[in-house]
Amino acid sequence: MAFTLLNRLHMTTNQTPNTLSPSSVALLSLIIGCLVLGFKWLAYWLTGSVALYSDALESFVNIAAALVALLALRVAYNPPDKNHPYGHTKAEYFSAIVEGVLILIAAVLIIMEAWERLFSPVALTEVGIGASVSLIASVINGLLATYLIWQSRQHYSPALRADGLHILSDVITSVGVLLGIGLAWLTGWWWLDPLLAILVALNIIWMGSHLLQHSVGGLMDESMSDNELQPVYDIIRTEMRGAIQAHQIRTRRAGRLSFVEFHLVVAANMPVQEAHSICERIEQALKQALHHAIITIHVEPESELEKTGFIVNPKI
Repeated sequence: MAFTLLNRLHMTTNQTPNTLSPSSVALLSLIIGCLVLGFKWLAYWLTGSVALYSDALESFVNIAAALVALLALRVAYNPPDKNHPYGHTKAEYFSAIVEGVLILIAAVLIIMEAWERLFSPVALTEVGIGASVSLIASVINGLLATYLIWQSRQHYSPALRADGLHILSDVITSVGVLLGIGLAWLTGWWWLDPLLAILVALNIIWMGSHLLQHSVGGLMDESMSDNELQPVYDIIRTEMRGAIQAHQIRTRRAGRLSFVEFHLVVAANMPVQEAHSICERIEQALKQALHHAIITIHVEPESELEKTGFIVNPKI
């Protein structure tokens, strides 16, 4: 029965209306990433700017991350099988972890390149043309990041969200680089170029660390956030009419799936059909609120009442 429920969920998540499949979105990200890399590398080649070099190097990371996301999403959307009865959705977290590691490697390479130039500044060439080319790349990236984040909400996809946030951060740093290069060109302070590259690298390190933290939390079956938990509590409290107590509520996320399980205490003489109806009512309300959710309810007699009351803290 568990296989049947998860397979139905797999089918419905692949039939989201008016949206591309997650794999198609990742493929689109990969193609556009290659286009943006071409623009950014051209900007670096025209100017010789180490800051633009750092921007172009981050595009290499974007391409690698999009490729990993594409592979992970194809695994994540495979239906449950005998060896993976809960599905393959956690594959998306591996994608985000690989992306975080690649980001950190890129940051180290940028700092190594910029450090020497910081003490031996070099005047840039073709700044106007190079900056224009880089600006075009940033606009394309901005549109792509917005689209990826929107699609990640449609599919509840950590991999697409990580990719979108990474590219959005790339856009922000690119704008900062362009402003800094413009200032260096106007003032002749060419040391601003490698300094900006180092600042970009530090921002990339922060972003990579954040991605790793979020992904590791998913792999470690971290509970839903407090903002997500409160509606779960409210729904159970509202829909458990006829039951006596709900306790040991535990939640976790695995990619696009949400898992909620708890114990429901009912009267010892309650008919099985009546207890089942209460559980069905709670399940339907939770699935409507959480979308792709797997609900497990363990029914207990009133002798199993706990002193902790309605809810046991799920993080203990």
